[in-house]
Amino acid sequence: MPLEQSFATIDVFVTSNPNWVLEGCYADLLGKVSDVATQMLFLNPGVETCIENYRNRPWEPHKYESRQAQDKNLEMLIEWVSQYPHRTDEFSLLAHQKLFNDFSGRKTELFSNDRESK
Repeated sequence: MPLEQSFATIDVFVTSNPNWVLEGCYADLLGKVSDVATQMLFLNPGVETCIENYRNRPWEPHKYESRQAQDKNLEMLIEWVSQYPHRTDEFSLLAHQKLFNDFSGRKTELFSNDRESK
């Protein structure tokens, strides 16, 4: 949906719910709520771990008709995540790191899949 429509949807959600969690990789959308959020988690395990996660992800039947259909996108996803440190779009490490660095609330950056890692 268009960015302004997404912003409006997020505004309605945030104002309608006293407690909420937003998840995603769109830094522009997450930036919309960073001034009202109380905590931010930056999941930053590195490119190799992200690629491993893509390779090991379960079949998503709500998105794909079969595991084989899902895996047809695997090489494209691996290429996309491989470019993460080099891109400058809203999906980039640069955009995510800026959003995290500029956030003034409680924040944690996680560098692995390990829930105990900081």
